[in-house]
Amino acid sequence: MRFYYHPSPNPAKVALFLEEAGLSYELIPVDTGRGEQHLPDYIAINPNAKTPALLDGDAVLFDSSAILLYLAQKTGRFLGSDTDQTRAQMYSWLMFVASGIGPFSGQLVHFRYFAPEPKDYALNRYEFEAWRHWRILEARLSQMPYMLGDEYSLVDMAVWGWARAVPFVLGEHAWDELPNVKRLLDEISARPAAQRVEALKTQYSFKSDIDDETRKALFPHLN
Repeated sequence: MRFYYHPSPNPAKVALFLEEAGLSYELIPVDTGRGEQHLPDYIAINPNAKTPALLDGDAVLFDSSAILLYLAQKTGRFLGSDTDQTRAQMYSWLMFVASGIGPFSGQLVHFRYFAPEPKDYALNRYEFEAWRHWRILEARLSQMPYMLGDEYSLVDMAVWGWARAVPFVLGEHAWDELPNVKRLLDEISARPAAQRVEALKTQYSFKSDIDDETRKALFPHLN
């Protein structure tokens, strides 16, 4: 397997699954701050010009949730119990993270830190929606140890990828309102697989400063 990686929330989910499942893979860094996601060779793999992506033989995958499902079905691991009820919950919560937590958190980050003025309306909307989605996860995790009940699954991995960024997304006091999300984050972060994932970002040099090159790569609509 060839895993195209950047140290951001969505690739982290996939990296965690790969490490938890003990799968052998070649990590290929994609420095999005330098615009490497827009290079023709990468566009041929992921036409959406985002990370992550995965090549597994002839299988070409992009979108982190699609990759998680592919790997879980391939290995038969971290899907939750094989019942209609649990599988329905697995699909529902995985898509909730994919369509709600990720996009609204990402848009809040954009408008809070990077968007030009005027931005009050957009910032208010995305802050409201990001908090609304995270509070739904908090309510779920107040009732059970993991997103699917008593069993650690790919949904928890998806939550972990974004939960690592909660203070940056929502503010440094966000954990006061999300104690059960924090509990899950801390438990997963203590796992050896998660520690190996965190170590990945130190093995490569990724651009972190926001200059004209980075703005052009990340925000082409402003160019």
